[in-house]
Amino acid sequence: MNDEMTTGVPPLPDTALARRALALVRETESTATANHSVRSALFARLRADHHGAQPGRDYDPELLFLACVLHDIGLTRAGDRHQRFEVDGADTAAEFLTAQGLPTAAVDAVWEAVALHTTPGIAERRGTLCALVHQGTGMDFGWDTDCVDDATAAAIHAAYPRLSMATTLTDEIVAQAQRRPEKAPPFSVASELLRERSTPPHRTRMETMADAARWGN
Repeated sequence: MNDEMTTGVPPLPDTALARRALALVRETESTATANHSVRSALFARLRADHHGAQPGRDYDPELLFLACVLHDIGLTRAGDRHQRFEVDGADTAAEFLTAQGLPTAAVDAVWEAVALHTTPGIAERRGTLCALVHQGTGMDFGWDTDCVDDATAAAIHAAYPRLSMATTLTDEIVAQAQRRPEKAPPFSVASELLRERSTPPHRTRMETMADAARWGN
């Protein structure tokens, strides 16, 4: 499927770097996680439009796409290192973007947005890019989606199916934490998911909340 020409789906940035980032995600992430990453970018852009944020004035649309589409790159083999998956992902994204020639300030902005995407109360205080990445990923779990009409949502999900996304993400985060306990420090997302998955009934709150939200799992 052509990611940039799907009827009813907001267009993705048409730049060489955006295409290379999307190709990296497609090649290295599970399909469910890659689809989540793209949907998060689309939802983040819809959130920006809803709030009247102007691309090029209030935020850089290419950086928003890069941060969203790379936000779970820490769950890939290359991104599986020795830190929280959010930080490993930020480091992996920064290395990729630096190798592609992105200026340091832009790389740093993406690093921060990726590292903070699971951190409510802080991401919103670190500028428009961080706030939109955090909000876009949350919207893909079905939270605060009033700005997305049913037709647009249906088109997005037809192009990028959910494939039990919340369960896939949980499984990937937990598997990393089981292999490398240092990736699940106390009070982190990984630590909580590992605890919940290890305790009957073994279904995490993230999955349960997704089940009950607008899009489902």
